[in-house]
Amino acid sequence: MGERVPPQPHPSRITEFAGHPLVVAVVPGQPPVIAATAVSLAEATGAPALYFAHVDTTRYTDEEYPDGTVRHLSIDPDLDDEGWSDREAELVRAVGEWMAGEQVAWQFRYLAGRVDRALTHLARAVDAAAFVVGTHVGRHHRVADFMNGSVSMQLSHRQHRPVLVVPVQVVDWEGRAPWE
Repeated sequence: MGERVPPQPHPSRITEFAGHPLVVAVVPGQPPVIAATAVSLAEATGAPALYFAHVDTTRYTDEEYPDGTVRHLSIDPDLDDEGWSDREAELVRAVGEWMAGEQVAWQFRYLAGRVDRALTHLARAVDAAAFVVGTHVGRHHRVADFMNGSVSMQLSHRQHRPVLVVPVQVVDWEGRAPWE
């Protein structure tokens, strides 16, 4: 029996931008430039909505629902982690501030588990055209850390939708990139 090959990117698998939402990954403390970029792309492509999503890796998905929401539980059953609802409220507040005055509709999803899988589930559920994510390269990251920990890298290798990566920190040409 042959090795299973997942469906590969192909023109027939493209979700047209027009009329389809975008999934925007968010983390606490994220700069508003990612939301502004997503709004600009949504307006340029006619996307009807933005789905802002945070994936809590300290929790796991217990059940996935057709609208992209999930029921999630703490990885550690002995840990009473009710702080997730405070994180969710903080993120919804931040997104609300970023989206104040914008004409693009938006929703928020608090997801759990592995980031690339959770975001892909949401994109499938809402029939999203693409992802918008920010760079998350800190000062002390190395190439291996960047490649293994990059949400954009994981998404670009595990599903067929385009991934728009928004820089949140740049280095001048004389300086060293964070992974150098």
